[in-house]
Amino acid sequence: MNLADQINEDIKTAMKGGDKEKLMALRDIKSKILLEATKDGSSEVTDDKVMSILTKLNKQRMESIEIFKTQGREDLVEEEQKQAAVIQAYLPQPMSTEDLEKAVKEIIAQVGAAGPGDMGKVMGVASKSLNGKADGKAISEMVKACLAS
Repeated sequence: MNLADQINEDIKTAMKGGDKEKLMALRDIKSKILLEATKDGSSEVTDDKVMSILTKLNKQRMESIEIFKTQGREDLVEEEQKQAAVIQAYLPQPMSTEDLEKAVKEIIAQVGAAGPGDMGKVMGVASKSLNGKADGKAISEMVKACLAS
């Protein structure tokens, strides 16, 4: 069962169970998947694309939580945290710093990067291979650190 089908099944389960918060978050995910499916004319969305959508939605939730915290809106913080938890259930566990460093060093060796000038080459490969496993900002910082040393 692919990720989009799993989300559809979880929507049915949430409806039957009366879990309104989870249902709201799942419907938001499904709407983004449907938008992606109709965007380019194909009705099929790959698991990689769904993972990308989930990562983007999670990042948006985290940014919203920070904004609401600075504004003192604890009611909205709580709601966003519940939705983020639902989204994070479908995301793989983020890589540890050590695993990320190891993966980035392997990519640097693979592309033959020599210094900070080769960051673009490394980032292109790293972004594709580590998509969903690590945040883009964390990848970028690790690449900079590894290329500088």
